[in-house]
Amino acid sequence: MKSFKRHRTIGLFDSDFRIEKLIRLGDPLHRLSEGIDFELFRPKLQEALSKLEGAGGRPPYDYVLMFKILVLQRYFNLSDDQVEFQICDRISFMRFLGLTVSDDVPDSNTVWSFRERLVDLGLVQLLFDLFIRELEKLGLILNEGKIVDARPDGYRDIEVPKQRNTREENKQIKAGEVPVAFTDNPAKVAQKDVDARWTKKNNVSYYGYKNHVKVDGKSKLITSFNVTDASVHDSQEIVNLIDEKDKDQTLYADSAYTGEDLHIKLEEKEVKLSIHEKGCKNKPLTEAQKSSNKEKSKVRVRVEHVFGFVENSINGSTLEYIGLKRTQAAIGMMNLVYNMFRKIQLQTV
Repeated sequence: MKSFKRHRTIGLFDSDFRIEKLIRLGDPLHRLSEGIDFELFRPKLQEALSKLEGAGGRPPYDYVLMFKILVLQRYFNLSDDQVEFQICDRISFMRFLGLTVSDDVPDSNTVWSFRERLVDLGLVQLLFDLFIRELEKLGLILNEGKIVDARPDGYRDIEVPKQRNTREENKQIKAGEVPVAFTDNPAKVAQKDVDARWTKKNNVSYYGYKNHVKVDGKSKLITSFNVTDASVHDSQEIVNLIDEKDKDQTLYADSAYTGEDLHIKLEEKEVKLSIHEKGCKNKPLTEAQKSSNKEKSKVRVRVEHVFGFVENSINGSTLEYIGLKRTQAAIGMMNLVYNMFRKIQLQTV
């Protein structure tokens, strides 16, 4: 004999009780809503995007709403189709966006189109910089030393979909050319990433890009970043990350950033170097050098918090985007989302 589970009638306050339970369970989106004023981004979004809206037609979705959807997408590493489904399905997503079950939800094509506009306008970098200025106003960036890194131990480079090209096509791509076979077929070129490159670490090969970051030594906030293909060595980007605000500060970095020429360039930026020394086959590190490296590590290791969040909390080391421009925007959003959660953590300590 079959048994049937009885369902009670939904009460007027049942949804409120469920939301309260989600909050008690540590809903990260509740913390994000409470700790970040997303209206901060409205003027910049309005200024850039309103110029693109044509006369007539369907009114666009609220810019801050769409931006918050991109935040959701990066934090949970969701595709456009997945983020549309999850917004419709999850109470926490709707609450974060200020939507109810009766509200219209932007579809996946609308999400894609909004993100593409941000990519084309370079808006993600501008929004990241805007948030940095807000963090500086709040006194959260202490400027008592900076850490530069691209892939600490345990962190993988940013991987993207691998390409299946002929040897001749790969040769042309490495030379900075776009193979004729790609340009002759618009559908094919749209699926080909001619910017990503292979790299190898610990005898494991990766294909994609690299997130070079500069982190405030005290707060562990990302203050700037650059995105390159994965073949670019860490040391090639460090000079580009250092600016006037870093003058007279101590710069921490691992042994990947060694080299006399590099150190001369860094010293010209008027920063104090605290870079790990590297031993070699016929000249191992002395005990004094090992001890010095150990002391430097006490500060430098703090950068692993950043990449640990990216790897473990948002699974951000794998992205499904093609091309440097789109990947730069995705990584920029990833770094911005990290800073948002780090701000909340700093203000609740």
